[in-house]
Amino acid sequence: MSPTPIISIAQMRAMDAAAPLLGVPTRGLMENAGEALAQSVMARFSPRPTAVLCGPGANGGDGWVCARLLHRAGWPVWVETLVSRDALRGDPADAAAAFAGPIMALGDPACPTAALAVDALFGAGLNKPLEGAARAAALAWAYRPEAVVAADTPSGVPGDGGPPLGDVAFRAGLTVSFEALKPAHVLEPWRSFCGETIIASIGMPPQAFASAGAPLATANGPALWGAALPRPGVEAHKHSRGHVMVVSGGLVQTGAARLAAISALRAGAGLVTVLSPPDAVRVHAAHLTAVMLREIPDLVALEAAIKEADAVVIGPALGLAADFQDHVLAVCRGGAPAVLDADVFSLFRDQAQILFQALRPSDVLTPHRGEFQRVFPELLEVSPNRIAAAKAAATLARATVLLKGPDTVIAAPDGRCAVNGAGTPYLATAGSGDVLAGVIAGLLAQGMDSFLAASAGAWLHGQCGEALGPGLIAEDLPSALPGALRSALERRSTLGETEA
Repeated sequence: MSPTPIISIAQMRAMDAAAPLLGVPTRGLMENAGEALAQSVMARFSPRPTAVLCGPGANGGDGWVCARLLHRAGWPVWVETLVSRDALRGDPADAAAAFAGPIMALGDPACPTAALAVDALFGAGLNKPLEGAARAAALAWAYRPEAVVAADTPSGVPGDGGPPLGDVAFRAGLTVSFEALKPAHVLEPWRSFCGETIIASIGMPPQAFASAGAPLATANGPALWGAALPRPGVEAHKHSRGHVMVVSGGLVQTGAARLAAISALRAGAGLVTVLSPPDAVRVHAAHLTAVMLREIPDLVALEAAIKEADAVVIGPALGLAADFQDHVLAVCRGGAPAVLDADVFSLFRDQAQILFQALRPSDVLTPHRGEFQRVFPELLEVSPNRIAAAKAAATLARATVLLKGPDTVIAAPDGRCAVNGAGTPYLATAGSGDVLAGVIAGLLAQGMDSFLAASAGAWLHGQCGEALGPGLIAEDLPSALPGALRSALERRSTLGETEA
C-alpha cells in the first residue's frame, strides 16, 4: 500500500480535466462520489431528518446524488439548494434531475428542522468568503459539528490550507475526501474544521494522478517508511546497531541530553553516549545506567569523540555561549548525520547562512514554529502554507527540516515531504522535543535515510503521546517507545501482506 497523497486544488482540477480524456466521464465520477458520501453517512448514522445542502457546482452535484441514494434507502431526506434546480447545468443538473425527494431553497424559513446536515455547497475549490444563505447555514450549524458531514472539505475552508477565506466556515464531524487528501485535511486550524477525514476512491484513472504531477506531500505513517524501519538480524550485536552521541549542556542543563540519549537507546541504537562538559559529569553519572558517559573538556575533544558516532544530537539545553556555534559546526563537519534541535536555532538566529553552509543532506533540523522563524525569518508568512514553508526551508538548508506542531511537516531537500497526523496536545510539555530528537538519532544511527528517520520519529513520538494521554511528562515517553515500534512493525507486516 502506498502512502496517501496530499494534493493541491490545482492538481485536483487537473485530474478532473484529465479524466474524460482518459475515458472516465465526469458524470461517472460524480455518481461515485455521491455514492461514497451516502455510504459514509449511512455507516456512521441511523436514519434521521437529513438536509443535504447543495451548491451550484460539482460539489453540489455530489450532494444531489447522495440525497437520491439516501432517499432510496428510506431516509427522511431533503435538499436545500443554493440555486434553483432549473439554473443548474451539466453534470450537476443531471444529478439534480434524478432526485425525487423534497427540494427547498437554502435558508427558506419553511425548511424542516434537520438532525443531520450534509454540506455539499462548495468543497475545497472555493476561493471567496461564504455569503448570504451559505454563510447563514454555516453559522446555524456551527454549534453542532458532530451532526455535519462535509463533501470534500467543509464549505468556507480554504482547500490549500492557507489563510481564512472569511470569518465563517462550516465545521464537520466527518469529512469525505475523494481519491486524495488536500492540505486543509492535514494542516491546522483547518484539520480541526474537517473533523475525521476519510478518503473514498471514486474511480479516478491512475493516469490522471500522473498528469497532475507529484503530490505536494504524503500522509506520514508506516506505509511511507515501514519498509526501512530497522529490524536487527539474528547476528546483531550492540556495535552493529549504531552508536548515538548526545552533546550535553552544562551543570544545570543536563536533563535534556539524558532524555534524548535514553530515547535513542529505546529507538534501537546499540550504543548511546552522552558527551558531557567536565562540570556536569557527576550529575550525569548519578543518573545514567545503560547510557554511557564521556567527559568532553573542549572542542578538540568533541571533534575526536564524534569520529566514533553513527549519529549525533546537539542543541537540547546546549546553552547560548558564542563558542557553542563552533561545537555545532564541528558536529556538522563530522562524518555522522546530526539532529540539530533547540538552542541551535537561537545560536544561529542572525547567522543562518553559516549554519546552512555547514549542513549536509543527511542532517535533520527539528525546530518548532518560533525556532523555525529564527533561522527562516518570514518564510512562514510568505509561504501559502506550512507544507510550502517546510519544503522551502529544506531547500535553503540543504537538509531535512521537521517543522514541529500539531501538524508536523517533514521536508527533505530532494522534494519529499510528509505531514504527520499522529499525536496529542498532551505532548506540549517540557522535554518532549528532546525525546523526538533522540528517537530520530536512534533511527539514523541504524542506517535509516534522514527523511524517513525524521518521518518515522515523528509518527512514533505521536503514537507514544496518544498511548500515554493525559498527565504524560517527557520522562514517560521513552518507556512507551517499544509499544509504538511494535505497532509500526506490525502495521508494516500487514501492509506487506496486503501488497502481496
